[in-house]
Amino acid sequence: MSVKNFYDWILDLVYPPVCGICGKFNQDFLCKKCQKMLETEAKFQIDKVDNQKYFFESHLYIFKYEGIIRKLILNYKFNEKSFIYRTFVNFLLKNEKFFKILQSYDTIIPVPVSSKRMNERGYNQSELLANDIVKQITETSIEKAEGECVTDCLIKNKNIIEQSKLNKEQRQKNIQGVYILKNKEKLINKKILLIDDIYTTGSTANECCKVLQKAKPKKIDVFTVAKD
Repeated sequence: MSVKNFYDWILDLVYPPVCGICGKFNQDFLCKKCQKMLETEAKFQIDKVDNQKYFFESHLYIFKYEGIIRKLILNYKFNEKSFIYRTFVNFLLKNEKFFKILQSYDTIIPVPVSSKRMNERGYNQSELLANDIVKQITETSIEKAEGECVTDCLIKNKNIIEQSKLNKEQRQKNIQGVYILKNKEKLINKKILLIDDIYTTGSTANECCKVLQKAKPKKIDVFTVAKD
């Protein structure tokens, strides 16, 4: 058994190969019926932002945070259905134009969680997405892909009240000073894509990018599964 096949076998044990929406067995984690449903919900949007207010240039997202998408993300994040990340990434793969944009970044960074939250949940939902996107990029690129998932530069050093429980003003105050930068030499002149599950007010993404800008990267954009 090759290393790749062994890795996929382990993943199938940890994350059972079922459609993340209907729960039926499916090796792609997304059945054709549910894929068509997601296609009706998909936006594949790229929003440019005001650089005087934000520390990143663009926000890329697939869905609006509503209806079935909201339910899926809540299940993914809070109800121990971590395998749903593979449903999202496999659906993303089907949009060649959007996926090609993701291939243009050489550094992909997931929004980190605190060690306390990691112990409670057992996984970082953003890191699962980031790792699988990088895996798919390296496996599907015709040319040698240079992208990598970096998790030792942006660190969350405080456990705070969950942002979802706060209003916009409270979120901005709650998130300040939560992240620190390490190993910044890895990020100098890099094209960075910050990955998270949901974009609501943008407070978390902007605070992360503010810290990452200290490393003087070439550019920073943000990708989320959904936007509220």
